[in-house]
Formats: sequence, structure tokens, C-alpha cells
Amino acid sequence: MNKETFKSIGAILAGFVTVFILSVVTDLILEKIGFFPPVTQPEAYIWWMLLIALIYRSIYSVAGFYLTARLAPNRPMRHAIILGIIGTLFATLGAIANWNLSANWYPVLLVLVTLPCAWLGGRLAEGKEQNKK
Repeated sequence: MNKETFKSIGAILAGFVTVFILSVVTDLILEKIGFFPPVTQPEAYIWWMLLIALIYRSIYSVAGFYLTARLAPNRPMRHAIILGIIGTLFATLGAIANWNLSANWYPVLLVLVTLPCAWLGGRLAEGKEQNKK
């Protein structure tokens, strides 16, 4: 593997880890302050809590895809979309594993918004790159 391949893998990992850490930390903080119920009580989540989680997870996803695209050694959109495909696979596995834990629309929407978030993050990074030139 050459240097560029390692940079590509690093860019994708950086975006993935960023989304994961931001999402988990926000979940923990909201649980700790009593805004969300404990993770051991997923049935206690009501629709507006899930909507809030969907919103901040989507924002974090765009940020992670943006980071991946900015760190990519070339073809930023391609890197963002690759991470989007990986994210969609993980979201699908999560939806299957947690299907009966809360309202089913939530995991379905997590799967459906991942690729549009990847596109938006990649597009924002491309726009930033265009402005530099």
C-alpha cells in the first residue's frame, strides 16, 4: 500500500470516529442530565426524543463526512460517499439489532439519511476547496 492509500484510510477512519464519539458523548450527556432516559430503558424514549437524536446525529454525520472529505488526499466526494456506505451498513445492522427497542421509524430514518448526509458533507468540503482556489 502506498502513502495515498494510508491517507485515504485515515481520512475515512477520522470521519467515522468523529461521528461515533460525538454521538455517544451527546447521548451520555443527555442521559446524565436526565433529558434522555437510561439506555437500559429504550422503551421510555418518546417520539420527540428520537427526533432530537436523529437531528444531532445527522448534524454530526455531516461534520464527519466533511472531515473525511477535507482530509482525503484526492476525490473528497468519493471518500465521503465511501464512508456514507460504511455508515449505512452500520446503521442497517443497528436497525436490525435494535428493531424492537424503540419506534421503528427512528432506525429506518437513520439508515435513509446517512447517504444524503455523506453527500452534503462531501459537497461542503468541495465548496470549501473551491473557495481556496
